Amino acid sequence: MPTALKATQIDALAENLSQSQLTINTDYRGLSVVALQDLRSRLRSIEAEFKIAKNTLTRIAADRAGIEGLEPELEGPTAIMFAYGDPVAPAKVISDFVRSSRILSVRAGIMNGQVIGASDVEAISSLPPREELLGRLVGLLASPMSRTVGVLSGPSRSVAYLVNARIESLGGLEESQSEAAD
Repeated sequence: MPTALKATQIDALAENLSQSQLTINTDYRGLSVVALQDLRSRLRSIEAEFKIAKNTLTRIAADRAGIEGLEPELEGPTAIMFAYGDPVAPAKVISDFVRSSRILSVRAGIMNGQVIGASDVEAISSLPPREELLGRLVGLLASPMSRTVGVLSGPSRSVAYLVNARIESLGGLEESQSEAAD
């Protein structure tokens, strides 16, 4: 039976696991306090947080959150990144930090309640940001509509060109207006 403090920690971890869009399990062994604070401040600005967690408490919290298959990844010192908003930006921050620090290492991740490997986390980090993906989608949706408008406006444009050509062939607009006034 866990103590009251551990029970609240388990509840908090289970809530974090269920609310996060992406969770990344890391080995932080050898990382300095200054480096940890730097990583935490980078993540805080993009709706993510980085917490050090005990493996036993994380196992219990994962069971409560309905996540299976995380147990093999919980060996040694463990820190977990929870992304509550867009999962791509925090994954990029973690991947960049792994490359620059060469100390932090990604073990696994959790997305949609499923455990994913470190290579999957790297693949997520290589995706374009959410805003860019939405922009591409809008462009794809708008392109056929603008072509349709161009095709539909073609006949009316052709009629306008035909009328202008006829006016020019009759001697221009000024002569036509002066003849009409007489």
